[in-house]
Amino acid sequence: MSDSRAQLRTVDGAPTLRFERRLAHPPEKVWRAISEPGEMAAWFPAAVTTEPRPGAAMRFTFADAPETIDSTSGGEVLEFDPPKVYMFRWNRDVLRFELVADGDGTLLIFTHVLGGGPEARLGAARSAVGWDRCLSALTAALDGTRTEPDATWLADIEGYIADFGLDTGDCEEVADGYVLRFARDLVWQPLERVWSLLVERDTPSVGAHPPVRATNPHVEAGELLDVEPPRSMEYRWRHDGAVAGTVRWAFEADSDLGVRVVLTQTLPAELAALRPELLAAWQVHLELFFAATRGDIRCPWPAERVAVLAERYAADLRE
Repeated sequence: MSDSRAQLRTVDGAPTLRFERRLAHPPEKVWRAISEPGEMAAWFPAAVTTEPRPGAAMRFTFADAPETIDSTSGGEVLEFDPPKVYMFRWNRDVLRFELVADGDGTLLIFTHVLGGGPEARLGAARSAVGWDRCLSALTAALDGTRTEPDATWLADIEGYIADFGLDTGDCEEVADGYVLRFARDLVWQPLERVWSLLVERDTPSVGAHPPVRATNPHVEAGELLDVEPPRSMEYRWRHDGAVAGTVRWAFEADSDLGVRVVLTQTLPAELAALRPELLAAWQVHLELFFAATRGDIRCPWPAERVAVLAERYAADLRE
């Protein structure tokens, strides 16, 4: 039996999602559903205009595109071998559908190569959840049924983020200590919206205290050093009252890769023992921030989860 859950692999240096679905229909019927634009309208996320031949240009149109991306984009048919393989480029990505006869049904093997460099991997969970829903809609269209309303998107993407290791932070040793770094995909959120969520009703300014939502109980926040709405802010943090380093929040937007938050914290070598606690605290902080971008405000601060993650980070740092 095929595993319906997406797998994330690295193929030729590129992050690649892989899905399998066992469909109770012959390959010829499934082929029409995955390759004919009129049939694809029932399940594919964009309207498709193309011709059935390798080298043909493709046009993808979103009816309700987020304001952070273009409503139309282009691509090219790379392989067209009915009823076996349909592969095409969509912007920077490559999608491949392979059909294998399986008794009286068909095994669909679908891969999505995420183009765009290392940052593309950050969006793997978002893409996995989206394709899960598209492939469920494909199954329903073939079966002549309807899909259920989507009520589990946040829990599903959080599950994939954890499975793919997209929630963990890195610790880099530098000349004068360490730099902790996290990068999280925020899906297709406008920069102004995520900035507003971070600062709430504050108007951050250099020399002032950072907004509450940009701090957490494990980091003694000092004064703001730099503020560039809606893209970044940086503030000093203290340990036992003395300046220990900086914390920087930065939001980055790409029309193809989406919006992401990059959080960094510097700390001196003599505070190396704090690394597990700080990594754990920021991982939890960004989990809460991501949930908040979806309208899910979670309180109080989950101290127990921070403690569990700190033990995990401590073990990783010892290896």
